Amino acid sequence: MNRKQWKLLFVMLIGFALTLPAIPAHAMTITNNQMGNHSGYDYELWKDYGNTSMTLNNGGAFSAQWSNINNALFRKGKKFDSTKTHHQLGNISINYNASFNPGGNSYLCVYGWTQSPLAEYYIVDSWGTYRPTGTYKGAITVDGGTYDIYETTRVNQPSIIGNATFKQYWSVRQTKRTSGTVSVSEHFKKWESLGMPMGKMYETALTVEGYQSNGSANVTRNELFIGR
Repeated sequence: MNRKQWKLLFVMLIGFALTLPAIPAHAMTITNNQMGNHSGYDYELWKDYGNTSMTLNNGGAFSAQWSNINNALFRKGKKFDSTKTHHQLGNISINYNASFNPGGNSYLCVYGWTQSPLAEYYIVDSWGTYRPTGTYKGAITVDGGTYDIYETTRVNQPSIIGNATFKQYWSVRQTKRTSGTVSVSEHFKKWESLGMPMGKMYETALTVEGYQSNGSANVTRNELFIGR
């Protein structure tokens, strides 16, 4: 094998390593709080109370139903070990397609957490009866749309380390959509330029969240790319 062929093979292997593989798996339905790995993707269902059902399909695909809840999150993506920043991990993006039927307050979004500092973040592509807001910080135009950027503060509220006080970062698309590419790292870099520091990465996941509502969603494609 000549040098050019070796270089091509190396690039192919690196590209494969940095894309979450869709490992064939039987569909699995869960109804209560649970996290794990399914078909190569980390998943989590979290709720405080109410009726929830999440069916895990191949790769990053999943469906969700909820009713009579206070707060519930359904997600599939990648849980990191909180040792690297997004800069160290490299470029992060998600390609997705979904049907989204919110019967009230709900978000279709990219969601996650960082530590040191502790921050909860949202990149919201669609919503139900309530469009998120907060302290306006600016805007970013990316992936064919403009997102308004907000910051909010949660005081003594549930987090990945228990009840805590932390910032929430929001990018909220001005016009709704339910498919496309989310250039996640572009939002991170814009937030940092606006004085919204990102810590060590804990999680990035395509997420459906419901709040005091009923609804359903079916995510038929959810491909997470890291480092390219």
